Amino acid sequence: MLLRAAALATSLSALLLAAAPAVHAQGVINLYSARHYSTDESLYNDFTKATGIQIRRVDADDAGIIARLKAEGSASPADVILLVDAARLWRGEQDGLFLPIRSKALDEAIPPNLRAAPAADGGVAWFGFSTRARVIVYDKIKVKREDVDTYEKLGDPRNKGRLCIRSGSHPYNLSLFSAVNAHLGPEKTEAWLKGMVANMARAPKGGDTDQIRAVASGECQIAVTNSYYLARLMRSGTPEDRAVTERVGVVFPDQASWGTHVNVAGGAVARHSKNVDGATRFLEYLASPAAQNYFANGNNEWPVARGVTTDNPALKAMTGGRSFKIDDTPVGTLGTSQVQVQQMLDRAGFK
Repeated sequence: MLLRAAALATSLSALLLAAAPAVHAQGVINLYSARHYSTDESLYNDFTKATGIQIRRVDADDAGIIARLKAEGSASPADVILLVDAARLWRGEQDGLFLPIRSKALDEAIPPNLRAAPAADGGVAWFGFSTRARVIVYDKIKVKREDVDTYEKLGDPRNKGRLCIRSGSHPYNLSLFSAVNAHLGPEKTEAWLKGMVANMARAPKGGDTDQIRAVASGECQIAVTNSYYLARLMRSGTPEDRAVTERVGVVFPDQASWGTHVNVAGGAVARHSKNVDGATRFLEYLASPAAQNYFANGNNEWPVARGVTTDNPALKAMTGGRSFKIDDTPVGTLGTSQVQVQQMLDRAGFK
């Protein structure tokens, strides 16, 4: 059995390396990306025009990229890693897959709560480059806005039988629940999770878009979603999608208290990069105003660099053109309580 497992691991590594980008040159960076948006092509082309550095890209999801980096080890050709969730960025950091870097440009551009905590030498393992909010959508006909204006009210008995939500173990929810835990503490957070289970209109299933559609169809009356899923429906040319957005309202929770939870898409220099200078230049480029708009608008998100705003029409409509209060809990710390939160979910019966 051990020999078979070793042979399988060797075969997997061989396949991964065979599919890897070509040998390094200083004028090339190899990018492993979980982002699959058409606007990113312009992002990469503009970087090459400005620097002369070519980008060779491998696309996969977050979990696939993390697994690939582990399998490749020190032989990995990766220079830059782009992932789309803070929990997965944190996981990559904890697994030693990223190389902490020191960059004055990134330190000045990216707020501290949207990047990894500095290492002992001052290096930072990863940086957020766009944000999305974890918002509440509700049936405008059947639900009062004030009944869903905080995350805590999702577990209030007034909302019994109303709630739709995806799996509690999904990273988007784990990050949200970890943020709530940071504010309420374990005892109150677990009681809140049990309250949400009691309020569910059906068992958790599907993705965030499915939750929005379920509210519009009357299957439930409130749901939790990342803001960009709603923005996609708002920008759709399909009449069915527009009908969905006309039926639902949106709340940015906890504006009178700690603020709305946000998650990030971000990037890092790979631990075994053969072109650290080029990789660092690329991350610094992502913090520039022009790149921030490409990066954020590719997925209907908000830029994070200081002083950069967006003209995305769906995001403006969602917020009424106003800024909203953001929970300033450092997203890089939320992963530390996720095992504890998962145990709470198990005890609460939150699937």
